[in-house]
Amino acid sequence: MNAPVASTCPAAADAGATDPRSLSVVIIARNEAARIGRCIASVDFATEVIVLDGGSTDDTVAIARAAGARVEVAADWPGFGAQKNRALALARCAWILSLDADEWVDAALAAEIGAVLAQPSPAPVYRMPRRSRYCGRVMRHGGWHPDYVTRLWQRGKARFSDDLVHERVLSEGGKPAPLSAPLDHDAFENFEQVLAKLNRYSSDGAAMMHARGAKGSVGRALLHGGWTFFRTYVLRRGFLDGRHGLLLAISNAEGSFYRYLKLMHLER
Repeated sequence: MNAPVASTCPAAADAGATDPRSLSVVIIARNEAARIGRCIASVDFATEVIVLDGGSTDDTVAIARAAGARVEVAADWPGFGAQKNRALALARCAWILSLDADEWVDAALAAEIGAVLAQPSPAPVYRMPRRSRYCGRVMRHGGWHPDYVTRLWQRGKARFSDDLVHERVLSEGGKPAPLSAPLDHDAFENFEQVLAKLNRYSSDGAAMMHARGAKGSVGRALLHGGWTFFRTYVLRRGFLDGRHGLLLAISNAEGSFYRYLKLMHLER
């Protein structure tokens, strides 16, 4: 078990009243019973772990509470960005580490985070490389490596965009400083998950584009799908990941293709 970053984290909302080394881990989840335990166990060094559940129908809530997390429920799904901002609002510590339920922190990253929090004058915002798995294989190409993600910051120095999907971190602390240890990520454990996420993300992406006034058509769907495949498999050297690289390029292309087809139907 990793040593705690800090021993206390006051409930007061004033960030200045908290221990400057205290860490809140915030996680959004829905029907993640198979993975939430691993995620929470990997951050046993944190001061507090908060899970914002989106209305799970499995044992996610019970598992998270048994693992020691503080669990709140917000079942009215507003999209990934807004839900993550809700989770941020629940944090009480000086530092925030935002994770997804399919991610976990290994010993090297835990040690590096601890070293950051122990510095007298750390940067306000940090990013880290992400080591993602596609159906069991760690992907080294195709745009999936090193895949830097901003996940650690001083409270109040960053928030998420309110996008339905593919939310971004909006930093108020300048350019994020880099960490070297990777964050582990099981993006897709099997092809059922690939298809389910492809369907959900393409629908949300089409809705976002429709709200911005974008146009869809069969031609645009074919063009963007073909370009996405070429970029993933050739320009980003997805072919070096073998069969999994090809499958990733195909699923990326399908996501783009269906997003533009769904956008076309929204216009009607």
